[in-house]
Amino acid sequence: MRFEISKVLDAIEGRVCTDPSLARAVVDLAEVIRWQDLDGGRPASLLRLGMVIDALARELGEDSVPVYAIVHRALLSDADLTSNERMVVRRWADDGLVEVLDHPGDRMLEVADLLGLPVLSRVRFDGMGGRYPWLAQAGRVLAPVPGAGGPVFIAHVGGGQAPTSGDRSPVGAKLLARQWRCPEPGCALFGGGGGGGAFADLARVDRAPAGQPPPTLRQGVPTCPRHGVRLGDAGPRPRTEVLAVRIGGLVRRRFALTEEQPVLVGRAPDGSGAVVLGQWLNDEARRWISRSHVRFELRVGEVIVTDTSTNGSGIRPRGSLAEPDRIALAPQQSRVLGEGDIVELYPGVQIGRADELPSDAKFSPTSVMAEAPTMAMRLPRV
Repeated sequence: MRFEISKVLDAIEGRVCTDPSLARAVVDLAEVIRWQDLDGGRPASLLRLGMVIDALARELGEDSVPVYAIVHRALLSDADLTSNERMVVRRWADDGLVEVLDHPGDRMLEVADLLGLPVLSRVRFDGMGGRYPWLAQAGRVLAPVPGAGGPVFIAHVGGGQAPTSGDRSPVGAKLLARQWRCPEPGCALFGGGGGGGAFADLARVDRAPAGQPPPTLRQGVPTCPRHGVRLGDAGPRPRTEVLAVRIGGLVRRRFALTEEQPVLVGRAPDGSGAVVLGQWLNDEARRWISRSHVRFELRVGEVIVTDTSTNGSGIRPRGSLAEPDRIALAPQQSRVLGEGDIVELYPGVQIGRADELPSDAKFSPTSVMAEAPTMAMRLPRV
């Protein structure tokens, strides 16, 4: 059972990040782990974060949905968690996957405001509407509650279950246009490299580096939320384009493309940040799609796709699925990805800009809780 719990915690680890371009909602981890009514289990359990992530994936109709988790500092030594769970949270903190703070509630709303993300919380945030008017928008704050097949969401305003995103605030757009550096050595959020903390050597090495989170503002000054010190301006942030992979109608993964590093996509490509599709492909698609099938690059704001396969690819102009409209992309041929264009590696295996590639959820998203022990998943009777 300990091995099974470790496997599900590894799966959950792949769904937490502080990358502004990939996170889909903001959560207070200390609050989530104590929602005992979600599974009827022990007072605190890190597995409940996985249950909430699964619920978010079902509502968004996407696989591999990451959340931006804010962690109260006391959670790192919380005796209600197992020693393994505490070690995992510390590792996430050391690797910059979560933020560790003394007052997560304030920061949670700030991040949601700066990035335009929904908030998953049972707190109503009364009295905060003047500072954050979007709290009155339907679907911006949702409470995870027990349901027949796992947690479901109830919006604090407007009812319903669908999370709603908004636009990034003007301040958020300005902050995210710059890179920031923390003067504290080894800062996992605003340092020059990895976390370097006590558990950094235990971090998974196959995970792509997380994007830099937004600074917190203290009296209008960009500040490191973890160390409370003023950040230095390190210049313009590299341009970023978010792409998505859709297989069989379901968006399986989003990934960030920057001008600094191209991204390989294929059945099983090598390299940091490469996007592996093999786990979602049927036998015919696996035979057709090359190990490294296409390479994406961002040059002067344009997305360039280059076929690196044996069998070639196709371009669906403006998303048209009509066969006469399909443009063949021969091996080693490159093309600028126009507005609405979709790259097709194999019928039903498509890549495009995330905001132009909706998911119609023909299949259920993969659960991060698939490896969870049965006794840890007791659901309340309804």
